[in-house]
Order: sequence, then C-alpha cells, then structure tokens
Amino acid sequence: MKLVTFTHGGRTRIGAVVGELVVDLSAAAPDLPTDMVGFLEAGDAAMDAARAAQTDADHALALNDVELLAPVPRPGKILAIGLNYRDHIEETGAQPPKTQIWFNKQTTATNAPYGTIAMPSVSSYLDYEGELVFVVGKRGKHVPRERAHEIIAGYCCGNDVSVRDWQRAAPTMQIGKSFDTHAPFGPWIVTPDEIGDPHTLGLRTLVNGDTRQDSNTEYLVFDCFDQIAHLTQAFVLEPGDVIYTGTSAGVAVAMKPPAWLKVGDVVRIEIDRIGHIEHTIAEEDAATVVG
Repeated sequence: MKLVTFTHGGRTRIGAVVGELVVDLSAAAPDLPTDMVGFLEAGDAAMDAARAAQTDADHALALNDVELLAPVPRPGKILAIGLNYRDHIEETGAQPPKTQIWFNKQTTATNAPYGTIAMPSVSSYLDYEGELVFVVGKRGKHVPRERAHEIIAGYCCGNDVSVRDWQRAAPTMQIGKSFDTHAPFGPWIVTPDEIGDPHTLGLRTLVNGDTRQDSNTEYLVFDCFDQIAHLTQAFVLEPGDVIYTGTSAGVAVAMKPPAWLKVGDVVRIEIDRIGHIEHTIAEEDAATVVG
C-alpha cells in the first residue's frame, strides 16, 4: 500500500494511491483518523481498514488533481545518520565509523515531495543527499534488531539537503542540515509488504538529468534494523518519526571541484519499488518575519 497526505478542494487528509488514483480514506473509511500520525497511532486495525478501503473506486480522485504533501507533514522527530554508505566513506576519505553518527533535522525543514528547495540567502554551498527514508509506525524502546521491522510503517525517498559551510561550522551539524525546506521526503509511504528486503534497493540522484549518485542500499554500513536497535537504546521512537538512513557516493562536496547546486537546478531522487521525488532550487524569500 502507498499512503499519502494530500490536499484537494481546500481540505487536507490521507489517502491510498492505486495506480493513477488516490482513494480518499476519509470518505472510503470515515472512522479512520484523517492525519497520518493519528492514523499510524491507531495501529494495525487502521492499517487493515485502509487496505480494505483502497479498492473503493467510488471515493477515488485522479492523482494529478491532488497536491501531495510530505506524507507526515510535521514529524515528531527527523533523525539522520552520517557516513553510512561504504562508497560515500571512501569518497570523503573518512574512516569507517565504529558507532552510528546521528544528528537531528528540525521538523520545520519538512518539505513536500515535489516543488522547490530554498537556496539559502546566507550560503551558496548547497548540496543534495539522496537517501532511503523510513517512517516509524509503532512506539519502540529497546527494540532488538530482529524485531526492528515491526515498528516500520514504510519507506520513502528522501533528500538530506545540506548547507555545507553551516554544517561544518558546528560539530552537531544540526543547523546546516535544518534550513527550511531541506527535508523533503515522499512521495508516499510504501508499506513493507510491497518493499520486501529494504536492503536491496537501487538509489539514484539526478541533477538536471545527469546521474550524480547511483548506488544500492546493500552498501549501508548500519542498515535500517541496526539503526532502530541503536536509537531505541537511548529514546523511544514514536509513530510518525522520520529516519534518513544515509547517503551514497556522488555528493557535490566530494567532486573536484565541488558541483554545488544552483538556482534553477532540478534534483530528482529515485528509489526502486518506491518512486521518486523532484525539486527545483529556488531563491529563498529572505524577508523578515516576526509574529
């Protein structure tokens, strides 16, 4: 099943994508929550009801007629792991990490799967990082690796957009990873039954049609289940949390010279069995906002 958050007719709700249609779950299964976090918190019964409702053609809309938002419009947490593909570690000249390296992306960085990514007014060192993303579907604490799959609601394409000079200015990397619009993901949450093994997925990043990253999730140093086992030793993961699982070789900062993104560039992230997200780089609106 492919779960989306969408806007149509001035209303935002959740749906299930079937081919070129999206079934409005608020109409097909009116007892379901209409927001993604509420839906995930409702557990297996809600997921089963959505699966049954996705065949309801009477409540289907053309996918082209709706606006897809980030599948989770305001995640509780956005977490991302660094130096987690063997080929990316080689291109950076770093040593393989002995433990997982995590940072936060602020939830206000959340962005829809299509549209624009802001070129910061304070930097021109803008980079892409195509990544497999997973969305947490159940609460988890001290989850062993062999049970980690139980708390994954599904998988998305993601772009861990990075402002490299700001990233390097602080050891946490947090601000340089958290500019507004710099956490796009989607276009939908693909449930695990449609993905199969998440560690055999081809992943590609294209800039203006030129392939920059071409790798596979088999090259993850710490895979999705390792990540859950590690994180939940420290804190609870909750429904709607979003996890960026690392990027492969081919990022702009590692090119000689670096091929930074420019205004007007189009960045497309593709992952097998999921789909793609695509964004145009646009000048940031640098107007002061107070209140």
